[in-house]
Amino acid sequence: MRALAAFVLAGIAGAQEADVLAGLRAEHPRLILTEERLAELQAMRPGDALLEKAIEDVLTRADKALGEPKLEHKLVGPRLLHVSRSCLDRVYALGLAYRLTGEARYADGVRANLLTVCAFPDWNPSHFLDTAEMSHAVGIGYDWCFGAFDEETRATIRAGLIEKGLDPGLERYEAQRPAWWTTSAFNWNQVCNGGLLCGALAIADEEPDRARRIVAAAVKSLPRALATYEPDGAWGEGPAYWGYATRYTVYGLAAMTTTLGHDFGLSDRRGLEQAGYFPLVGTGPTGMYACIADAGENARRGALPVLFWLADRYGLVELAAAERDYVREQRARPQHVIWFQPEAVNAPEIDRTRLFRGPVEIAFLESGSTWVAFKAGYNEVNHGHLDLGSFELEHGGVRWIRDLGKDDYNLPGYWDKREGGKRWSYYRLGSHSHNVVTLDGLHQAVAAKSSFERFEEGGWTQAIVEIDGAFPGRVNRQRRGIQFQNLDGVVLLVDELELERACDFAWGVTTDADLVVDGATAKFLRRVPAEGEQYSVDALVAQLMSPGLSFSVESAEREPPERENKGVNRLMVRGRAGPGKLSIAVRFSERLIDGGRVPPLDEW
Repeated sequence: MRALAAFVLAGIAGAQEADVLAGLRAEHPRLILTEERLAELQAMRPGDALLEKAIEDVLTRADKALGEPKLEHKLVGPRLLHVSRSCLDRVYALGLAYRLTGEARYADGVRANLLTVCAFPDWNPSHFLDTAEMSHAVGIGYDWCFGAFDEETRATIRAGLIEKGLDPGLERYEAQRPAWWTTSAFNWNQVCNGGLLCGALAIADEEPDRARRIVAAAVKSLPRALATYEPDGAWGEGPAYWGYATRYTVYGLAAMTTTLGHDFGLSDRRGLEQAGYFPLVGTGPTGMYACIADAGENARRGALPVLFWLADRYGLVELAAAERDYVREQRARPQHVIWFQPEAVNAPEIDRTRLFRGPVEIAFLESGSTWVAFKAGYNEVNHGHLDLGSFELEHGGVRWIRDLGKDDYNLPGYWDKREGGKRWSYYRLGSHSHNVVTLDGLHQAVAAKSSFERFEEGGWTQAIVEIDGAFPGRVNRQRRGIQFQNLDGVVLLVDELELERACDFAWGVTTDADLVVDGATAKFLRRVPAEGEQYSVDALVAQLMSPGLSFSVESAEREPPERENKGVNRLMVRGRAGPGKLSIAVRFSERLIDGGRVPPLDEW
């Protein structure tokens, strides 16, 4: 193993340095789910009702897949990704059903889908995620159903995988200027490398030269993205994109481990070891993720079968316990079965008040039924918005203050991330929809950065973010603090800015609630359906603690082609201040609280 670690550290400059296929398992199936593991699962079934439920879920999905329409080569915008993912979903369900039951109809379903996509003109390599995910699907299907396919079928599928997946991948690895994702620190790296690894290892005995080159290139590339989990498992693109990135990390590592007997030491990283906590802590009591970067609007914590793999790899039974809870209530995926973990006795509780360090620092604070997500980081992060210091707040089972999430990726200039780029003109991506302070109607600077200068948990759980360079020429120093004040549901938010010159300022938060404003007091009214009508229930109050300021209400609604944000409101504070100090303090609670001193951040 020491030699393998040295091999990784050396960077795998070329396949000649070592035989990356040494130890290749000759027989099929060998990718991710071996026959030995399948036998373990079959032996576990009688004694674990949850595993039996998960298997029944998969068989139900496989039966449905048998009747679904033939896949077609149709792009949405520049992407074929929805087709690749549909193929992958079908192949995993049908392939696992075949391996569990031995019924030929399931292998026939895999064959039909693979022959269809291998007859496509291409797998859309211009958007290489599409090619990588399709390579993954075809590799899994070929490997798992190898014994059920005749040689003509195998040859056709193998030729399609090489022509439309592996050779385009090699072109991107071995170009004079390799594809940008080979050196990316974010999800494209894991998805492209992981997908190609699955495809290459599926046919490694028949195409050893191609497989060696792909494995060597992927193992050289992957550490760049794995470093993003350092030091404690946070993911800079937020909890929602954590799922995509980590899923493909695990596909790649698991495929190498089952096929070669090791993963070249890539999983020996503390950041990855701790990564499973991030999406769990980053899910509020409502079940919704912290909506960071280009997360889906109101995205909920979904299936995370990789938690089973992480739990097994690192001995963290609490991760498996969390995913078992999910499987009890929701439909299991094939990967839940593959990586299934039995129930653990006395699994420890996960601390849900936690600061994650990393490229994008984020603090999660929880007390009773109150939960806050509070982010720092840098605006240029992949999929990032101009939102340093933004926060979201839940109380009593409602997300009162939220982020709107992503817009349509196909909007013109959506990926123009330069200062003044088209991306920032879209309401959801710039600063004006986020829960931050802005000056003179400007967005935060793209180059701005921020970090936590303080994080404390206990009787007065609190965190302070320092924001650097958000408004050049206007601010000498900008800080924001959030404090839980001993009582459940009492949250103090304090902004302090040292202004270089007089500026118009705007403080705002985004909410789905109706808002009733009376000067320095605002009531958030939850909309509840009753007999076809809408009425509101008072459940959160905001009190403006800074003299001379008052609240107002604005609409967050937009016109197409942007998302319309129907019914979404903004609670605002607007004014003019400076040069000198500007302080805005707001207390959130269930009911009005008289008085109370607001200590400056230096006294926290």
